[in-house]
Amino acid sequence: MVLKYNNNYKIRNSLQVFWIGVATELPTDEWEEKFMSMSAPKPDKKQTYGDLLQWPEEEKWEIIDGVPYLLSAPGRNHQAVSMELSGQLWLFFRDKECQVFAAPFDVRLPQGEEKDEDIYNVVQPDLSVICAQDKLDERGCKGAPNLVIEILSPSTAKKELNEKFNLYERSGVPEYWVVFPKFNVIVVYSLDAEGKYQKTGDFSTGQILTSELFPGLEINLSQVFSVQDN
Repeated sequence: MVLKYNNNYKIRNSLQVFWIGVATELPTDEWEEKFMSMSAPKPDKKQTYGDLLQWPEEEKWEIIDGVPYLLSAPGRNHQAVSMELSGQLWLFFRDKECQVFAAPFDVRLPQGEEKDEDIYNVVQPDLSVICAQDKLDERGCKGAPNLVIEILSPSTAKKELNEKFNLYERSGVPEYWVVFPKFNVIVVYSLDAEGKYQKTGDFSTGQILTSELFPGLEINLSQVFSVQDN
């Protein structure tokens, strides 16, 4: 079977299997069944941002293509990596127009001109960088951030590497970083001229992550991953 995304799909699929398989030590059929059932029970209708606003405030949700996903609290290593990354990003962007935001922070991704209440895609990226001030309001961000960073855990790997990958791509997020804290690796994807993600970087401990989108940005990955409790 020939897949549309070819190498990118193969890369993401291999990383997904490797990550989940190693981290959970489950046979393929078991982890696939486990992670395919991550979303909330399928409702009678597609859920929207308007629906989300009616749900309990103490619960954190994402909606992707109308399907709700209940978010669990991130683990210690996840938070440590997130804080170190956000700190380095903040130092770089602090005197620039772009702003850095960490979850929980709602990013609404309309696919047209629909009103807030009718949007079917609302996510909470672990980190996002937004340069267009007119996209920001009291509810968060409406429209594609310039950069989105997701930090994987066994319970989120499928969603970050598939549903969110596809959502960010079609929503026009220019750069997407996927962080594999278990393996001390960050993979960078960038939109090409046809609006499709291409893998443009693969960085690990001991290296300096650079960005085509933000010249001069350098992320020290030894510092990022050294904060973990191994």
